Amino acid sequence: MMTLTRWRFDGKPPDLAKAVVIVAPHTSNWDFVVGVMGMFAGGLRLSWFGKHTLFRKPFGSLMRWLGGIPVDRATAQGSVQQIVDVFRSRSQLLLALAPEGTRSAVAEWRSGFWRIADAAEVPIVPVFFDYARRVIGFAAPYQSTGDYGVDLAHLQGIFAGVTPRRAGR
Repeated sequence: MMTLTRWRFDGKPPDLAKAVVIVAPHTSNWDFVVGVMGMFAGGLRLSWFGKHTLFRKPFGSLMRWLGGIPVDRATAQGSVQQIVDVFRSRSQLLLALAPEGTRSAVAEWRSGFWRIADAAEVPIVPVFFDYARRVIGFAAPYQSTGDYGVDLAHLQGIFAGVTPRRAGR
């Protein structure tokens, strides 16, 4: 599929047992299609989390097969701690998420991806979809310094110059 659609990889998929994989910029539902294509072509098994109600019958089994992890946002322990607990309970977990938290333009990234990686003590792997060059890019894994501001500036710098599907981002 990547050859037919003229997409290619820049960099290599991570050879890690555990990581938070951040995908940005996230501007379109097409990002999911490109992501799934890249996941299969790169031989990756990525997970993602979603509202627990997505995992009820009749689609619960399919959602889990696709890598979904249910999270109850109403629980007192919070989403970040729930995902950190999942990291601690598994020997392998590559968790993919969009740091913007939405497909809409945002002034700043949400901090959940960083708080999860920092608390679980796993690296962050930046991945971008550059629509102008038709590239799925993998940057080197990055370990949190414990300083959100420093880490955020470094990570956002990796995405500078990337062309999203929708302009104006």
